[in-house]
Amino acid sequence: MRLRDVEPGDVDAYVRMRCDPIMMAELGGPLPRAGIEEKVRRDVAAAVADTAWVKMIVPDAGSPGEVAGTVTLWSHEADPAVGTGPISEIGWMVLPEFQGRGLGGRAVRALLTLARDDGRWGPVHAFPGAANAPSNGICRSVGFSFVGELDITFAGRTLRACHWVIDPRHEPIR
Repeated sequence: MRLRDVEPGDVDAYVRMRCDPIMMAELGGPLPRAGIEEKVRRDVAAAVADTAWVKMIVPDAGSPGEVAGTVTLWSHEADPAVGTGPISEIGWMVLPEFQGRGLGGRAVRALLTLARDDGRWGPVHAFPGAANAPSNGICRSVGFSFVGELDITFAGRTLRACHWVIDPRHEPIR
């Protein structure tokens, strides 16, 4: 497995992840297809500017065109349920045919290791859906600390999530 920056040609992977009812079940349902190209453009621009790390998960280095999902680290203003001020957040999605292979956990570990070495992100928060056992399991196995359950806003929707946090500068990434 390797991570690479998002590219303009990743629109189909974004559509498969963000517009699919199963993939988006824990995130309030599928997003509309309209606007996905613009989302990819914004993510590519953020990756190029190094203001966010938007990485595509490539399961096999021998097949660089195959994408299993994405893992992203970015900073933003905290949801009011979390607090005030900017926070760093990590999120990931793995396509159904690649789930259960450990790719999500490996991708999260790899990005947190980069964040540790970079040093600028500070504590990193994750907010998987409260009922998303696999993603909550990744948080637990990687070394995040469980803060609690809360309601957060994502894409204009209120979601029940688990709040996890790790400071890769000072805590071990497992």
